This record gives sequence, C-alpha cells and structure tokens, in this order.
Amino acid sequence: MRPMWRDIEEEMPELKTEYFDADEDPEVLKQYGVSDVPVFIFLDKDNKEILRLKGAQKKENLLNLVKENFDK
Repeated sequence: MRPMWRDIEEEMPELKTEYFDADEDPEVLKQYGVSDVPVFIFLDKDNKEILRLKGAQKKENLLNLVKENFDK
C-alpha cells in the first residue's frame, strides 16, 4: 500500500502524511485503536478523525477521498 500512497503524495504534494509500522510503532496503533492493518486514518486540520478505512484500497478511491476531505 505504501508505494501506491507515495503516488498519491506525488499528485498532491500539499498532503501531509505519516506512516507507522505495526511492528515498530505499537503505541501509535494502540492510541488509534488499530487492530488490523492496513488501515488509513484521515484527520482534519485539528487532528480529529474524520474517516477510517480498513484493508487494501484502490488508488482512485483513496485519491477521491483525500480530495473530497482535504479542506476539512
């Protein structure tokens, strides 16, 4: 999923992204209540969760969701 997400970042350089590894960052997963990966958690400008997607996603779906929610 990460290579596909990097493609999205190239298309939208204004997008702020953070990656966390389930094995290396278990405290972050616990903080967000993540039990299954991959998971995409979208936060608004106040760092409040606005959307959560579990499992593999299609690039087009993710890109559309980012664009729809970018100004939140």
